[in-house]
Amino acid sequence: MLKTALRNLLAHKARQLMTLLAVCLGAAFVSGTLVFADSTAAASRDAMSKNYADIAVTVTAKEPPPGATPHQQTSALDDALARKLAAVSGVAAVRPSADGVVTMNAADNTPLRVKQGANLADAYLPGTDGKDSRYPLAEGRAPRNSGELAVDGTTAAAGGFRLGDKVTLAIDGPVMTKRLVGIVTTKDTRVTAAGTLALFDKATAQKLFASPGHYSSIDLSAAPGTAPSELAQRVTDVLPTDRAEATTGAALADQQAILVNTQTRGYTKLPLVFAGISLFIGSFLIINTFTMLVTRRTREIALLRAIGATRRQVSRSVLLEALLVGLVASGAGFLLGLGIASVLPDILSTDGNTLPQGPLVIGPRSVAAALGVGVGVTVLAAWLPSRKAAKVAPIEAMRTTEQPPSAKRSRIRGVAGLALLVLGAGVLVSLSGAKDASETNLQNAMVGCAVLVAALIVLAPILASPVIRLTGRLTGRFGITGHLAQQNALRDPRRTAATAATLMISTGLIAGLAVIGNSTAQALDSQAAAGLGADYVISTGTPTTAIESAAVHRVGETSGVRTATAVSDTTATIGGSVQSISGVDPDTVNDTMKLDFVSGSAKDLGPGRIAVSRTLAQKNGVTTGSELNVGNVGTDPKQQFTKYTVVGVYQDNPIAKDALGVRSDVAKNAFKPGSVQRILVRTDGGAVPTTVEKQLRTAVSNSPLITVQDREQLVTQAAGTLGDLLNVMYGMLAVGVAISALGIVNTLAMSVAERTREIGALRALGMDRSGIRRMVRLEAVTVAAFGTLLGLAGGLFGAWAVGSLANAAMPQYSLALPWGTLLLVCLLSLAIGVPAAAVPARRAAALSPLEAVAEG
Repeated sequence: MLKTALRNLLAHKARQLMTLLAVCLGAAFVSGTLVFADSTAAASRDAMSKNYADIAVTVTAKEPPPGATPHQQTSALDDALARKLAAVSGVAAVRPSADGVVTMNAADNTPLRVKQGANLADAYLPGTDGKDSRYPLAEGRAPRNSGELAVDGTTAAAGGFRLGDKVTLAIDGPVMTKRLVGIVTTKDTRVTAAGTLALFDKATAQKLFASPGHYSSIDLSAAPGTAPSELAQRVTDVLPTDRAEATTGAALADQQAILVNTQTRGYTKLPLVFAGISLFIGSFLIINTFTMLVTRRTREIALLRAIGATRRQVSRSVLLEALLVGLVASGAGFLLGLGIASVLPDILSTDGNTLPQGPLVIGPRSVAAALGVGVGVTVLAAWLPSRKAAKVAPIEAMRTTEQPPSAKRSRIRGVAGLALLVLGAGVLVSLSGAKDASETNLQNAMVGCAVLVAALIVLAPILASPVIRLTGRLTGRFGITGHLAQQNALRDPRRTAATAATLMISTGLIAGLAVIGNSTAQALDSQAAAGLGADYVISTGTPTTAIESAAVHRVGETSGVRTATAVSDTTATIGGSVQSISGVDPDTVNDTMKLDFVSGSAKDLGPGRIAVSRTLAQKNGVTTGSELNVGNVGTDPKQQFTKYTVVGVYQDNPIAKDALGVRSDVAKNAFKPGSVQRILVRTDGGAVPTTVEKQLRTAVSNSPLITVQDREQLVTQAAGTLGDLLNVMYGMLAVGVAISALGIVNTLAMSVAERTREIGALRALGMDRSGIRRMVRLEAVTVAAFGTLLGLAGGLFGAWAVGSLANAAMPQYSLALPWGTLLLVCLLSLAIGVPAAAVPARRAAALSPLEAVAEG
């Protein structure tokens, strides 16, 4: 039986090629997405993680206690302490740092690689040899004064910098300009994973990130044989304990790992979900392909039975053949998956969201996934039909190869499918009254969608006949070839349904995502338009940074600007939770914000008086005239509470945020007291010409910390995360459509092989080659249309049901069908049938009538 299995593999190489392709692509799809997930998560961790591998102990400054003396307020981390630490027993090396965060502009004055925790700055600290071993120079020289700068090679390439160029940068306030004098290399993974690095001379870095003559931290490495915990104790003994503390590198790495894992969890969730979808789609293709392959060889199996092979031997022979195919395809699929994983970051990165890149991470789960899909699914796919074939009596099997399903089995399928349909639809409809998009509701929605998909798959063979007869009215216009294409698709409804299932799943997911994405985008647009009366918003993006007061004045004097309202943003504790509060000028706020007050008015704002959003008012049970305790957050660790009078309640507004106060009152408790975080600009006549935008950017000194956005850009930013997510899903599902096309190719190729005699008879009766090709293509389009219609129906229903959750979280949400996108999805899904049928149609047309009849 081993020889028989090997002989079958070698004797039907062309037939097995399509099976190998199907298994290979399925394995590549799943393993590739898993490698991509692991690699992207690792690169993201690297982008946010400082390497503590060679750091035994880190010394940092302590926050001075309240009422500290001037001596206690002065940092202890200076050159004297560094020399003192170098003398501690067990210290091998001392590396002081004056580091921080700097955001740079590229050569075209656009912000360069702005990422949280990845825009690093440090002091270039040369040793006795005049070089800093952490940052080897590649070109130029080290910075020597406050007007000079060095960057790493990747930053220089991304920013388009050359030695001698002027580089614009900012820390948390005014814009600075430095001359680039050196380019260095670095092994810091935060920089190599799409971050930036700026190096200053020692005095400048200390002034910017610590204080003159002092450092931000001092890293120590241990001599051989010295434990980090022991060294930390020795270091603590020589430190001024009221002003500095020592922490082991291992403890810092553990703290960092918890934070980074929390922040990068999303990089693994989405690809893992999609890997599950990939496995589902790929499994259908492999099972369908192998089922047809074994069915095609039923006569062979019957002959083996007739000459004495037992049922177990026949099953083992087919399973062994499947195992060999699975092993070969798994290996090839895994290698192809590595290629997919390597190009996905470039394909899925956008201008606003570049995925971090690093070396491929090949973990055990990606290898196991390739083997699981390639070997496990293939063997399972072969076991089911081989077991059925082995049970058939030899003479009966040789008489016919087609065993239509019994009426009883069809009834059972129909009852099971209807039960699943009612269950899935019931779960989704029950969510229409959901009041929020809680995790439980989201999980129920996913379960309902999964049950709905399962119901459509079970019912597909039953639905195939009426749906295909309906679409046959269109194919019938092509005459006898269209009629024959329809009959061929109806010949085996189970095979047609299984072939269309992969396209149904892909079309359903894409259509559902398109509807949800379009509806959400329109809701965000409506939300932004409802709250914004200004034509431009100039913003720092975070309450911890500020726009300099001179820039506010320059914006107000810019040509074409009618009104410029300064806004101070900070956070405050209201009702036991941290809320965003904005400080505005009551006299001009109505010119730049569209505030819909339920009660009260913005004109009543003043010291000790605030207005709150409707959601915040309901949450705290307050109305106009009520008093509310507000705790200032800012930088005050004491969290002092003050009673404010509520003078108005307004409809939720993303521009106004959770609460509004008078700017002088809010700004004094800001992270940077007295600062401004936003400027709302109204132009003459509401025009937003490009020249005005450029003038506004010039007014804020082209600071990389500040964005200048019109209404359209704000909406795009608000939908940015959703848009990026949808783009990623569309890109991945496009590969699912490719798998669907391969499924149609497999089905048609084997269908042509099964109908060799029939095609020969048609040729003998006078049908020309173009007619044969047209018949096969129309059959492919018929199968594609069936899958498209089912997928579209399921996707639209799922989008409608899940949309109720979005409406609960976003009142402006309403179902908005993207007709253009849906039409494009339908056309592309239908168009798949034409290229998929190209090879089988050519093969069928090339058959000689006499040879075809003889071969059949």
